[in-house]
Amino acid sequence: MMTWYKEADKKTRRVFWTCSAGWAMDTADALVYQYMIPLLIVALGMTLAQAGAIASANYFAAALGGWVGGWLCDRYGRARVLRLTILWFSVFSFASGFAQTYEQLLVIRVLQGLGFGAEWAVGAVLLGELISPKHRGKALGTVHSGAAIGSGIAALLAGPFAALFDPDLGWRIVFWIGILPAMLIFFVRKGSDDSEMFRQAVQKAKESGQTMSLASIFRPKVLRITLLASLLSLGTQGAAYSVSNYLTPFLSMERGLSISMAGLCVMFNSLGGFFGFLTNAYLSDMLGRRGVFRLFGAGFIITSSIYLFAPLGGSVILLIPTGLIYGFFQFGMYASFGPYFTELFPTELRGSGQAFAYNFGRAAAALFIMAVALASQTMVLSAAMAIFGIVGIACAMTATFFLPETAGRQLHGLDDLDGDEAGAPAAPPAVAKS
Repeated sequence: MMTWYKEADKKTRRVFWTCSAGWAMDTADALVYQYMIPLLIVALGMTLAQAGAIASANYFAAALGGWVGGWLCDRYGRARVLRLTILWFSVFSFASGFAQTYEQLLVIRVLQGLGFGAEWAVGAVLLGELISPKHRGKALGTVHSGAAIGSGIAALLAGPFAALFDPDLGWRIVFWIGILPAMLIFFVRKGSDDSEMFRQAVQKAKESGQTMSLASIFRPKVLRITLLASLLSLGTQGAAYSVSNYLTPFLSMERGLSISMAGLCVMFNSLGGFFGFLTNAYLSDMLGRRGVFRLFGAGFIITSSIYLFAPLGGSVILLIPTGLIYGFFQFGMYASFGPYFTELFPTELRGSGQAFAYNFGRAAAALFIMAVALASQTMVLSAAMAIFGIVGIACAMTATFFLPETAGRQLHGLDDLDGDEAGAPAAPPAVAKS
């Protein structure tokens, strides 16, 4: 299963571990806010709608930051911008612990979102251009498994760890710990870690006088791919966040668990998600990108419905194994984003396109988050979570029927695109040998 890692050179392995750790901590910082919503409501005197508004604003900021960050990495280099994004989201995560009011926390989380929105996309592009085509799904899917680790870390920090301190201090300490990922910048070399493919594309652009703007991903040749990739991202993340963003409130309000015990249950969901990521990563190279999105999307609808509506009561003995299976599908849906988006977009626009599509989904997911909060005022929270989860999966499934299959393809540039295909190479190149 680790053949791809054994075949990789030292630089690729170092980039892999740096991206994996960065993504894990990026996810932990994003989700720790969500898991601490009950604590923050009390500490800052917020309503559930205000707490949801902060999460939504954070995701909107992530979309903007991701789009700009992706464009910057196309212009100035993958590794250089990766270092900047890691430092940015770490600093503002730390600053979140000093907020005194709802308004202050809102502003800080918006600024934090600008950095965390770009980190995953830039790292995925960097590694995706270094890895062999036949192993791209495995490598990038494994990197994405860091999200499950990050979710587990977030659940542990927001639940049992925060409970060790005074209620007004615990959540602050959790945010302050968010400065630690900044150390990862010392493991990325800002120039030499960029792929030869990218350096050649930069040199070619200089010689031809070609420049790429933020709007270049909307050129006719790539517009269709940009729109469909964004729809896939919107659906997948909208579905996931409709449920995951409110798991702690659901478990405490409807299942009757304490905040600490709810955090423990969410941590086990993340454990299931870790294996979901790895399973998706290997199936993606074997069965194709579109097939695994459909498989895991269907699994998400079934297992999340059981988790929300089955007569499990407040029994941790029943909730933990059920949550493991639900988490397998909820997190596993994400594993193919990295390889699929890397293969869909041409080298000259890969950072911009991948970051925009992924973060468009994050921003649109903010609408799902707010919709669940608003709908919960007229129905039980679990019903609102389920309704918008199903809507999201429907959007994602629709996109998979119009996007091309790319598993095993060599990466391509703008000159390789057939205008009639609008984003896919005219003919799939042969898979490169390692």
